[in-house]
Amino acid sequence: MSRTGERRRSTRETEIRVRIDLDGTGEARVQTGIGFFDHMLDALARHGMFDLEVECRGDLHIDAHHTVEDVGIVLGGAFLDALGDKRGIVRYADATVPLDEALTRAVVDVSGRPFIHFDVPLPPGQPTIGQFDAALSAEFWRAFAMEARVTLHLDGLRGENAHHVVEATFKAAARALDAATAMDPRRAGVVPSTKGAL
Repeated sequence: MSRTGERRRSTRETEIRVRIDLDGTGEARVQTGIGFFDHMLDALARHGMFDLEVECRGDLHIDAHHTVEDVGIVLGGAFLDALGDKRGIVRYADATVPLDEALTRAVVDVSGRPFIHFDVPLPPGQPTIGQFDAALSAEFWRAFAMEARVTLHLDGLRGENAHHVVEATFKAAARALDAATAMDPRRAGVVPSTKGAL
């Protein structure tokens, strides 16, 4: 069974195409015009073992907000499409990932109920990473969780370097999403819910 999803979105602010394969090898082709954000999406693919293609042209002459949020929206929708009816998935997973002094925990429930708890404090005095506004990490994950219809808890446990904190967040989320969407052979053809649907 192919678990792929593709979405497009075209507005006055952004034009985006995203394709994701949940059962990939971690290959990424990403072009958003924001170097650090491309790096984070590449990390999401590599550590989640998702094959990911992202093409985005956004109004970067204003700032990066629309691009980052809208990529989260489109990626979340493609992720939801790739999941299909969610039969046989593990559903719940968590991952705690260090990056030097930074440590972030991600907990996910592929529930069909969009919710996010985001408590990843940024170190003071480090508002940007390259040309990336570090606060946009929260906007990306909020948009992704809402469109993917997952419950996602992200907690920054410690960290002194903004680059490390944000990257650990993407890597932890990637590993938790990979584990939650993995196929459980004991649940072949079964939706992991007492309701019979997610």
